[in-house]
Amino acid sequence: MQTLAHGTGDPGPWILLFPLVWVTVVATAVAFLRRTGRRGPGPWRAADGLRPAGDSPLAVLGRRFASGEIDEDEYWRRLSVLDEQFGRTGKGGAL
Repeated sequence: MQTLAHGTGDPGPWILLFPLVWVTVVATAVAFLRRTGRRGPGPWRAADGLRPAGDSPLAVLGRRFASGEIDEDEYWRRLSVLDEQFGRTGKGGAL
């Protein structure tokens, strides 16, 4: 290995550079994967991260209608109010 040793027989301090480069590459990859893995909501988090996904007004309304607490007329009336107030952006749960 004459290219690193420059004819002296030992690699000198340059031998420490190679493991340092690999440690940096691996640490960067781990940090990148940990950061990107936490983005986006999971089934236990809402998109804004403030409340569980099932607690949105639309989801509560849908559950109340499905359980029979409110009738169809009341459901559509309240849904129209929610649409006017919040708009349908795809957030807040499915009906």
